[in-house]
Amino acid sequence: MGNIQRHCTVLTVSLLAWICLQASAATLQVVTEDSSYSSLENGKVSGVASEIVEKTLARAGITDYHMALYPWARAYDMARLEPNVLIYPIIRSSEREPLFKWVGELDQVMPMFYKLRARKDIAVATLEDARNYSVGVVRDDSRQEFLESKGFNKMVVSATNLDNLRKLLSGQVALVPLPEREAREQCKDLNIAFEELEAVYTLDELSKGLYVALSAATPEDTVKRIAAAFAQLKNDGTVAKLLAR
Repeated sequence: MGNIQRHCTVLTVSLLAWICLQASAATLQVVTEDSSYSSLENGKVSGVASEIVEKTLARAGITDYHMALYPWARAYDMARLEPNVLIYPIIRSSEREPLFKWVGELDQVMPMFYKLRARKDIAVATLEDARNYSVGVVRDDSRQEFLESKGFNKMVVSATNLDNLRKLLSGQVALVPLPEREAREQCKDLNIAFEELEAVYTLDELSKGLYVALSAATPEDTVKRIAAAFAQLKNDGTVAKLLAR
């Protein structure tokens, strides 16, 4: 009986070692959404944040990865549920803290409620005022989570940022929560003047850092290599230089 138990123990240890080796050797899935930080150009994911991530992985010596752009809800679920997934940019919050391994901060964002400048019937001086209007949000985005926690019940959910802004332009929603950088980029994508929008209220509680993060089941060695490489790019000014473009 003792020999059988020892044999089973050896097999178990060997199996666990094989699983760990397979996990560390797996292709890293790099996921993002369409935003002012990342976009799809000629079939390739590009944008300042994508360039920063590519430079980070190169410095970390990681060449086996696949970068793809998805609707936010799908990208978020992949990073939350699967191993070996890198997601960016993602807001770091207390609710999300235990769900991911955090690589480093890309940028700071300060979302504001925007309305169409022509809509003189919309007046927002407080967060309570905003509850009276329909609000466009992106599915599983931190802004949706925040507004739900504040009792907003007139939210219209979209799959992407651009769909969200289109609903504002068509009158399907009265307000959208966006950082200025995002609002400007989306107006450019839709060929409208940014001045057609008007910021009416700053969401101070949502002013947070945008991060690069890894799924919780990503091997620790991979996390350390990527985090160290990102820190080097932050410290030598590469991240700030690319974001300023």
